[in-house]
Amino acid sequence: MLKALIVEDEYLAKEELTYLIETYSNIKIVAAFEDGLDAFKYLQSNKVDIAFLDIQIPSIDGMLLARNIHQFAQKPHIVFTTAYKEFAVDAFELEAFDYILKPLNEQRVIGLLNKLEAAHQSQTSVGQETTRQETTRPKTVNLTKNNRIRITPVDEIYYAEACEKVTNVYTTDGVFIAPYSISELMERLPEERFFRSHRSYCVQLEKIKEIIPWMNSTYMLKMCDLDGEVPVSRSNIKRFRELMQL
Repeated sequence: MLKALIVEDEYLAKEELTYLIETYSNIKIVAAFEDGLDAFKYLQSNKVDIAFLDIQIPSIDGMLLARNIHQFAQKPHIVFTTAYKEFAVDAFELEAFDYILKPLNEQRVIGLLNKLEAAHQSQTSVGQETTRQETTRPKTVNLTKNNRIRITPVDEIYYAEACEKVTNVYTTDGVFIAPYSISELMERLPEERFFRSHRSYCVQLEKIKEIIPWMNSTYMLKMCDLDGEVPVSRSNIKRFRELMQL
């Protein structure tokens, strides 16, 4: 079940929105606040799927609250509810899910609630498919060094570098060789954790320590526990920013 938060300082508007949500959806309202700062404190320790935000609220306004929420690793869908049309552009720059004007139109809100539930169902289906894909990929890969085969947990792989017909794989225990191409290595690694940052490199996202702006709007990555650096090519910048929420 989807969980929602309402931030609204007008009593009648809050009651109407609550009624429409409870009547026309399976969304559960877990908290409601009149003050933006109180809502932000709540969200720091409680997860919700949707935040319905009025813009003109005490302490911090809805826009500032949304900007703070936008920095969360797991962001709820943001829906602005306001009597002011002029904030629409700013709202969508913050990637708001929707923007509804007050006084609330019942059919407009019902349509919004249907869209929210459909989006959640779609995300759930994608997550289930990803889980199925994860279970089909091995948790170890066989690497070689000095004519010995090392069965290496994928957790221990920091990054890999293409080297002609083989791939050098970097771990805290040293450099090992995967006897196949970097593309074939990627097929053996969990795709939600490893990113092909460059034609010749892939990297485990959780092992990145520092992202350094580099030439021609690219990045250079420094790794935890290792001295090596990994480039991010221009063609992969957009996807990398999405993954790292930059």
